[in-house]
Formats: sequence, structure tokens, C-alpha cells
Amino acid sequence: MTYFDTKGRIFDIQRYSIHDGIGIRTIVFLKGCVLRCRWCCNPESQSFEIETMVENGKVRTVGEDVTVGQVMETVEKDRIYYRRSFGGLTLSGGESLCQHIFARDLLHAAKDAGFSTAMESMACAPYERIEAVLPYLDQYLMDIKHTDIQKHREFTGKENSLMLENARRVAESGACELVVRTPVIPGFNDTDEEICGIAGFAASLPGVRQMHLLPYHRLGYDKYVAFGRPYPMGDAKTPPKEKFLAWKQMVERAGLHCVIGG
Repeated sequence: MTYFDTKGRIFDIQRYSIHDGIGIRTIVFLKGCVLRCRWCCNPESQSFEIETMVENGKVRTVGEDVTVGQVMETVEKDRIYYRRSFGGLTLSGGESLCQHIFARDLLHAAKDAGFSTAMESMACAPYERIEAVLPYLDQYLMDIKHTDIQKHREFTGKENSLMLENARRVAESGACELVVRTPVIPGFNDTDEEICGIAGFAASLPGVRQMHLLPYHRLGYDKYVAFGRPYPMGDAKTPPKEKFLAWKQMVERAGLHCVIGG
């Protein structure tokens, strides 16, 4: 058995993305997550189980079991775009580390094919799982949502001490580029003090040079409707552009390059 035979469960593959990593990317969305963030835009990613949702009166199955080899057949289709843009494969979810063997072998296959690799992850997993993927990872896009333990638990279902510890360990390893990404959520982390706190933590990590501020959006609302679930964020609105420009300046004063959006 080779890594091409490793099986995993995904719910989507998105080609031609210009976010979530350098250049043109193919994003593979893995099923399963340990958090339940109120603002999650991919509720179909949360459970590892294969599910159904009803969209426009039609029942759709969410979740598919595939091998690394099957996924790589799709990834390979855009080789010419990766070469021109320095793009490649990005793993997302959900939390990619919930399927750490599948994630490791997908990244391994992509590296062997000559593609750049990235992973979106909250680092909410034993460090051994992270350590297993690092040799095949060029860019770790790590969500750091808050520095306060209690508020993190209130809005996501889990405290953040393990994630913050893992962020520091990844940074200290020097194994890949670590980019801190913060979804800016109304009522959760949208104050100057909270953004400055996250920026200060990010700036304290060895080798971290970038922090992305990701504006809250309601793009997942229709998915909650399709699942027959209430939308946890109610009628919350995205903070105004002026606030993001001010936060960008705060992040840059902490010594980091700041990007608004992915």
C-alpha cells in the first residue's frame, strides 16, 4: 500500500482559488471538526458523518470517501496554473488534522508532484499530528481567533490553550511559513484591545511575518437553512471598512504585514 491508497472523507474540491495560499490553488475540504464556531460558514464540515441537506427542494448528499490518488487526479489537472503562479494544493475543512493521516499523505503526494502545499487549520490537535504533516507543508495558515480562554470557549466550544501552544511550537520548529489568520467576528473579537492582543501574540512567534484579518460574512446562512438548523450569528453585521483599516495599522505597528481578507 502506498500513500495514494490512503482513504479520507471530503465534502468539496474547489479549483482556481486565488485565496488560501500563494498563487492559484486547488482547495480540498476535509470533513470533521472539533470546534463549533458560531460563525462557521461550512456547517457541512463539522460532522465527519456523511449527511444530507435540502437545497431548493432537492436533497444533496454531503461527504464522499476518496483516496489520495483520486484527489490527486483532480489536483494534477491544473499543473500549468500552479507552475505559472507558484500555486498548488491547500487543505481546508473543517479541521484538517481530524484526518491527520489522510492530510499527511495528500500533502506528501502533492510535494512529490512538485506542487506547493498549504493547510488551513486551527491547530486543535495533539502536536504529534501536526509534526507528522510539517515535512510536507510549505505554508501553515493558522486560525488564531482570540487570546482569552473563556471567550474562545464561549464562541467555539473549546478553550484555546492547546492551539496557542501548538502555534508557538510550529513557529519555533521553523519547518514552514506560519501565517496567522484571524476571522473578525462581531461581539467576539472586534474590539481594538482584542485585535491588538492577537497581533501581539502573533508578533511574539518566531518567524511570523504576516497576519490576515478575515471579515465576518453570512455566506454560510443558506447552508444552515438547508440543514434545518438555526443560524447562530443572527443578524450580526460585518464591521465597517474603516475599522479594518484602523486594525490593519495596529497590526502593522506590532511589526507584522497585515492583509485584509485571505
